[in-house]
Amino acid sequence: MTFDFSNTRIFIKPGFIDFRTSKDRIIMTIENVMKQDPTSGAVFLFCNSCRMHLKLVWWDKNGFWVADKKLEKGRWPWPETQKEVQALSQMEVSLFLSGVDVFHRHEEIIIKK
Repeated sequence: MTFDFSNTRIFIKPGFIDFRTSKDRIIMTIENVMKQDPTSGAVFLFCNSCRMHLKLVWWDKNGFWVADKKLEKGRWPWPETQKEVQALSQMEVSLFLSGVDVFHRHEEIIIKK
């Protein structure tokens, strides 16, 4: 399944959550820890401690969607602190969901002539 994230704000919760946590508790985390409105239409991304499960939560006008993806091999590149979280472009989100570590990319190199 693919998602169209164009014109959608995406928030990443750094660190990990226990995936046994209910949807309602995750929504409380969005409100109280991330300080965001869970019904804003934004997508919220969460990861478990072994970094093999990813959970997406978003509001769709009359209810919450919750999607879960488990990697069969490898681990998600995941920021551990808020400092590591940065704004991601649509292309970077697609790369991230494909398993590319966009959080530890190198800075742009500018060559002066």
